Amino acid sequence: MSRPVRVALRAPPGLTPGADALRRRRWGALRGDLLGGLTVAAYLVPQVLAYAVVAGLPPVAGLWAAGAALAVYPLLGSSPLLSIGPESTTALLTATALGPLAGGDPGRYAALAAGLALVVGVVCLAARVARLAFLADLLSRPVLVGYLAGIAVIMIISQLGPLTGVPVDGESAMSEVRSFTAQVDQVHLPTLAVGLTVLTLLGLGALLAPRAPVPLLAVLLAAGAVAALGLDRIGVATIGTVPSGLPVPGLPALSLADYGSLVLPALGVAVVGYTDVVLTGRAFADRTTTPLDADRELVALGGANLASGLVGAFPVSSSGSRTALGAATGARSQLHSVVALLAVLAVLLVGGRVLATLPRAALGALVVYAALRLIEVGEFRRIARFRRSELLLALATVAAVLALGVLYGVLAAVGLSLLDLVRRIARPHSAVLGFAPGVPGMHDVDDLPGTEPVPGLIVHRYDAPLFFANADDFRASVLAAADGPGSAHWVVLDLEAVTELDVTAADMLCALARELTGRGVVVGVARAKRELIEDLAAGGVLETIPRERLYPTLPTAVAAYSTATGESTDPPGPVAGGGPPAA
Repeated sequence: MSRPVRVALRAPPGLTPGADALRRRRWGALRGDLLGGLTVAAYLVPQVLAYAVVAGLPPVAGLWAAGAALAVYPLLGSSPLLSIGPESTTALLTATALGPLAGGDPGRYAALAAGLALVVGVVCLAARVARLAFLADLLSRPVLVGYLAGIAVIMIISQLGPLTGVPVDGESAMSEVRSFTAQVDQVHLPTLAVGLTVLTLLGLGALLAPRAPVPLLAVLLAAGAVAALGLDRIGVATIGTVPSGLPVPGLPALSLADYGSLVLPALGVAVVGYTDVVLTGRAFADRTTTPLDADRELVALGGANLASGLVGAFPVSSSGSRTALGAATGARSQLHSVVALLAVLAVLLVGGRVLATLPRAALGALVVYAALRLIEVGEFRRIARFRRSELLLALATVAAVLALGVLYGVLAAVGLSLLDLVRRIARPHSAVLGFAPGVPGMHDVDDLPGTEPVPGLIVHRYDAPLFFANADDFRASVLAAADGPGSAHWVVLDLEAVTELDVTAADMLCALARELTGRGVVVGVARAKRELIEDLAAGGVLETIPRERLYPTLPTAVAAYSTATGESTDPPGPVAGGGPPAA
């Protein structure tokens, strides 16, 4: 008689903690996900309505995008806490990229927004196939802080019209400022009062009740004021009719040429969105036992954007504020995102009449509030204390975003990060090593008092990989050390910190070795790793520096020099702790 076959059903990885809690009836964990999901939903609904406006779309598109992202990420993502959906930066990128392409046609604009989300999704999936997850690390902390500050300023400027009732126009932040300044006498006082009141409530709520759904309460109060006082009849603009029901999935009506025009904007959105996902996910990874999988996050972000595009919405990314709110209110798994999804669906099905009375000034206040939270003044101070050059880098990024716009500001930010990296390794620290009295090992002669090099022996250390940008600097520093006080008989290159080299650096090493050998100086290499030795051989360096001059440690190199020349290499004074000098 055959034995029954048991099939083990495994929950999707992103749902495992919550699904496990459900199976084991761990009501504490489930209660945390339920409370966290409802709290996130209360914050998310007004926020995504505002971000849809920032993206240049009807507010309901924010709910469509949020629902699509919340449905997909729990199945594909690796973070138990990350909240995916509309986000300020990607919304502003969308508006910046699509404005010139839509030609003032709202229907075409909506189709392009959905198409942009689809292309962003394809870009993310292609990046995963090409193993490009490392691109998230191209934005250094100073550049990211400066970039977010620049984004915040542009977001605030974009809401001058909704907050004041002034008909602001312009294709750039600066042109919008000029337009607003020229018409500042047209400020609509009731609209301004609504916006400032909501902004004040948001600020007080953040100080007095940071875990409460203050954004939802604030916009509901604003909607109630409009209905009760008839503010719409005196010129306070509202959202108006909101389509009820769920969106019907489908491809936007775009040509192949349209999709081609979206590739460059999609690259910018994908880089910024994925960077945000990884940085936010890593920031909360230490609160869980689940490490963030950067490769899997590319797939999850790609899937979320594809879903958002198919429901006619716009690109999505992660939200640090919603993620923090969920974690603070007890969320432990992506079940909290499922709870938030159910809340969004309920709003789409039955909440249209309430949303219709929301004043646009209230949503503008919510955008300004979110923008102000992006400006990390404390981080600017910390960066200034750490290194002045990094503060200049952060400020240069702010200027680039404001001067060039959001999309090209992204590219400028990445370029500035790479430029800063090249600058650092193009002129790294180099040192001549010697012995210090009573201290084991060899040390930089400038670090410890009394440190002296071995007479006739130059041990030179370079603290960076060798490549085209620093090859001449390396050569100059070695020759300067060899031409220093005393007569150099040997030069030993300590390459422990040199993790790799390119062909330009290999050619430089060959020329340097020939030049020193022509002077009668013996050239050796110490502490090179196996991979580097392979590169030295491939670059022809070991044809000018023989393999017998490759030393595994500094003591073996010093001993070889002593044996060959008869020079004493004893360190000055007793070695602390006794015994020979350490490597």
